[in-house]
Amino acid sequence: MWPWGHAAVGYLLYSLYSRSVRNQPPTGLTVVVVGFGTQFPDLIDKPLAWTVSVLPAGRSLAHSLLTASLVIGVVVVLARRANRSPLAGAFGIGYLSHLAADGLYPFLEGEFASLSYLAWPLLPLPAYETDKSILAHFAAFEFELFAMLEFGLVPLAFVVWVYDDYPGIDLLRRLLTR
Repeated sequence: MWPWGHAAVGYLLYSLYSRSVRNQPPTGLTVVVVGFGTQFPDLIDKPLAWTVSVLPAGRSLAHSLLTASLVIGVVVVLARRANRSPLAGAFGIGYLSHLAADGLYPFLEGEFASLSYLAWPLLPLPAYETDKSILAHFAAFEFELFAMLEFGLVPLAFVVWVYDDYPGIDLLRRLLTR
């Protein structure tokens, strides 16, 4: 999934969680944190695999549920100590939505072996068609059904964000006017 798709899925899931469990729309800081969580696995794995060749693939260490469990656990502990538990929930939903979204296409296509990255290093990584750079991925981009679904999720997330009363916009304004 592309970054915009991850952001849209994460926001939609977090908004649903926030409204149904916390009985309120997302707040500005939680929206920023969920957005960071949706990108976190790629921010770790892609550069470490494609730029410095420390990891074997762009879906490996941070895309593993083992790593996700550890990272989210640390975030929960730190957030509780700072009395900011909602931030841990936002990060966790963002992070796990990324992993679920990356696994959605192989799951729907019945290619379960392609989900082995979720248990790396306990299972070997699947073979990837393009795992060299972000430019190689953009060059291989095709307007297929799943890509169109991702593009459709962005305006849906935008509509929900407007319905949620633009959470995060004030935080962004403050950051940009400093």
